[in-house]
Amino acid sequence: MLSILNPLLIFTDLDGTLLDSHTYEWQPAADWLATLREHHIPVILCSSKTAAEMLYLQKTLDLQGLPFIAENGAVIQLDAHWQTHPDYPRQIAGTPHAEISMVLNKLRDKGRYKFTTFDDVDEQVIGEWTGLNRTQSALTRLHEASVSLIWRDSDERMAQFAAQLNELGLQFLHGARFWHVLDTSVGKDLAANWLTGEYQRQWKKHPITLGLGDGPNDAPLLDVMDYAVIVKGLNREGVRLKVDTPQRVYHTHQEGPEGWREGMDYFIAML
Repeated sequence: MLSILNPLLIFTDLDGTLLDSHTYEWQPAADWLATLREHHIPVILCSSKTAAEMLYLQKTLDLQGLPFIAENGAVIQLDAHWQTHPDYPRQIAGTPHAEISMVLNKLRDKGRYKFTTFDDVDEQVIGEWTGLNRTQSALTRLHEASVSLIWRDSDERMAQFAAQLNELGLQFLHGARFWHVLDTSVGKDLAANWLTGEYQRQWKKHPITLGLGDGPNDAPLLDVMDYAVIVKGLNREGVRLKVDTPQRVYHTHQEGPEGWREGMDYFIAML
């Protein structure tokens, strides 16, 4: 079991993990978030969400100034204390959003694939998909290096579509509810490793990493963590890790923020 006094970094997914998939409730995790803040343990949000959404959520969760990983690793927000870093305040990697959008439109026209991107609809429709209000829905459309979409075609056609994307240097990731297209050179795992290295340089000691997630697109992140929590989720595929042993990985019995709290209780001992 880890101690609250260890040099810890917490990397966490949002929808279905720290946030309830339907209500976006996070209060069951509030006590832990307060404890981690009091002990100066960074809670690094990792999501397919846009940076604009992440900044909004950081304010809601009182995590302002901490790094975050947006758009499945294509965007990294740096710690507010790293203002002398050459990449401050934000790293954006891989293919830009506009270029990905053009590729998707061409593939859709040529292959007659059935899907709807967030760029195809307005804030009202996104609100119907997500349950977010109009202001929050507007933030979901501010992608910088990825595209989110709803797949409306067959599994066989999806395999063809994903293969074509791979040939073009793009990957097709399944999140908690939506699919995401981004450059193959980026990922939550790569972003987390980069941030861990930056903290090691700052702290002069190697941080212990704990990751929490609920969807297939969280697997690369959880695979590079020292310890991992797989929060019980809605996705039929589940989360498959390369090393899934009881010493390293805990599977929660509860969903969403209740499961998040359960995982933290399991791994971290309070004094």
